[in-house]
Amino acid sequence: MELLTYLLIGAVAGFAAGLFGVGGGLIVVPVLYVVFIRAGYDEAVTMHLALGTSLATIIITSISSMLAHNKNHAVLWPVVGRLTPGLILGSFGGAAIADALSGQKLQLVIGIFTLFVGISMFRSSRTKISVQHRQSINSHWHWFAGAIIGIASALFGIGGGSLTVPYLNRCGLAMPQAVGSSAACGLPVAITGALGFMFFGAHEQTHIAHTIGYIHIYAFVGISVMSFITARQGAKVAHWLSPVMLKKSFACLLLCMSMYFLSKALPL
Repeated sequence: MELLTYLLIGAVAGFAAGLFGVGGGLIVVPVLYVVFIRAGYDEAVTMHLALGTSLATIIITSISSMLAHNKNHAVLWPVVGRLTPGLILGSFGGAAIADALSGQKLQLVIGIFTLFVGISMFRSSRTKISVQHRQSINSHWHWFAGAIIGIASALFGIGGGSLTVPYLNRCGLAMPQAVGSSAACGLPVAITGALGFMFFGAHEQTHIAHTIGYIHIYAFVGISVMSFITARQGAKVAHWLSPVMLKKSFACLLLCMSMYFLSKALPL
């Protein structure tokens, strides 16, 4: 029954990821948090467990996405190579920061982040970045930018696409190359972040079955398998619907998630 629940989460997360064009982490983290809480897990480590498990599932989905984009020649490997050292250091550091934070503080961080992304998606559904405002790529900034993206990705349990794509687009990459290169960047982020959550979580006495550090094995397997299958279906449906309506719908979902986590972190 437990594995069935995770398969269902994976199906929904994968479909939503394909439908809205974002990594499944923004869906997986809050849903897993609720499921873990209802399962009676210690609230002190529940958010950490949701974040670590989310990053582990992103390893599988980012491999699939990276191969698909690379097949269409949309991955700029020199750019990915310059970003990767910062992404690796940043994501491991982000896991260390998450381990040091309490569950309540992590809820606050996630709540603020989803609020920011939700508002940004509302704004981007009405406006477009003009070509003249894009900047040429400065390779000296890639290492620093990679570190910031890596830290944020580990803290939020995401592959970093919502941060990497806008950065690369601002640097002058066309959207197809920005999205494809971002998909490739998600792999080192997810691998390093997941290993970080395993490492730091191993020192905590969680007493939760089927876990390695802050990664829940059953949830990882169930979500990875189903999200891999349903992401393609979500992408097909996305082509039938208005992009503006999709962005607004997902923004509403993110704002609801934000209110939930902020209400948990800041009880009235």
